[in-house]
Amino acid sequence: MKNNYWIIALIVFIVFSCKDEVFTPTYQPIEDRTMAGGGTTYMEAHSNSFSNPAPNLTASELQEHLFGDAEFEASFVSAPATINPGLGPIFNHTSCINCHPKDGRSKFPDHLDLPNGFFLRTSIPGVDAHGGPVPTPGFGLQIQNQAIIGYQPEAKIKVVFQYKTETLADGTVVELRKPIFSLKNPYIPVPSNAMFSPRMPMPVFGLGLIEAIPESRILSLQDENDADGDGISGRANFVWNPITQKTELGRFGWKANTATVLLQTAGAYVHDMGITNPVFPIETGFGQSNGSDGHYDDPELGTQILNAVAQYCRTLAVPAARNVFNANVNNGYKIFVNELECAKCHTPSHVTGNSDIAGLSNQKIWPFSDFLLHDMGADLADHRPDFLANGYEWRTRPLWGLGLTFKVNGHQNFLHDGRARSITEAILWHGGEAQKSKEKFKQLPTQKRNDLLAFLNSL
Repeated sequence: MKNNYWIIALIVFIVFSCKDEVFTPTYQPIEDRTMAGGGTTYMEAHSNSFSNPAPNLTASELQEHLFGDAEFEASFVSAPATINPGLGPIFNHTSCINCHPKDGRSKFPDHLDLPNGFFLRTSIPGVDAHGGPVPTPGFGLQIQNQAIIGYQPEAKIKVVFQYKTETLADGTVVELRKPIFSLKNPYIPVPSNAMFSPRMPMPVFGLGLIEAIPESRILSLQDENDADGDGISGRANFVWNPITQKTELGRFGWKANTATVLLQTAGAYVHDMGITNPVFPIETGFGQSNGSDGHYDDPELGTQILNAVAQYCRTLAVPAARNVFNANVNNGYKIFVNELECAKCHTPSHVTGNSDIAGLSNQKIWPFSDFLLHDMGADLADHRPDFLANGYEWRTRPLWGLGLTFKVNGHQNFLHDGRARSITEAILWHGGEAQKSKEKFKQLPTQKRNDLLAFLNSL
């Protein structure tokens, strides 16, 4: 728990006990792009830059945020227990914070057998009643590689790496690694038609702002049939919302397979920790020989905690962009937009619409994403569909906070499976619709490449 925020909370309750005033930052914006999260921007760059409440929350919103913060960090144990029961019986990890350390990215694990941020999605060919992936018989939609005492994990996961090199125009040789994952010691035979897709967790700040971008804005960026002939054909994913019982625009997840922050939160509880909740009341592994705990106490997580954790993720501050007046950074931004044309997918800015959280409404934000699906080529393909996303498509990752990854999380492991060990490696894995941009990157003179990286590290 970030102890200083409890001190802030105490001050809030003393000063504003009889009213619900809005906190405003003490700083003034020095340049539009600095304020990556609009009024939610946090200005300091340090090891906890992803873990701050938006500075424009009301007193009651801050109280809810701090309650959600505590629950985000809570570790679960197996039932019956008096505090945080319900873990498993099969699971991947024991808390939200363990997969999103300091609200950021997990490092690619040194040991896949131990609890870590990595997980493996699975399904078989076909679509379910709502157009989504079909669970793999006996394994569900996610491989559970951990289990409480007395139970057997669905399987353990192993990895081997394939290596290749890319040579840049100035002679720099970059080694790339591609992880190949497989299962070992499955509790039952794995169906021969099972598909697998690896995942590394993403940072959780700024989610409320993404949720508040008008649907019409995201859809306006589509060019599914490449009408302008530029080779970029982003398209939206539409996914099932079990709460509204409707098909809605997908905004979250590596394949934009989730519509709202609440659904993303509820899904993480049940799939990552085996914690049932009001949205997903069926135990992970229910009906499997290794997955039924026999307690029949579902749901294990109440509505109040689920809503608070979702609200916490919605109201985390976005870290400010840095060095925006630096000549090299600004030159790198021009290279990003004009020479490499990266902004055709990594759309720099949006304006949010109305939100139930006033501080998220009508904010100009700089996430550098169009939130659409793009074909990223054979090297990044997972060959596993997810609603409308095919096995070559991924949602454009927001780039805000990119340059703080090492400062916050101590690594630079990027892409859906953590294969990239630097921003340069991540760029060199781009293919498909981004192939031309990658080739242009490879041809940049050393100084221009350094300027581009300076820009990306300023985000």
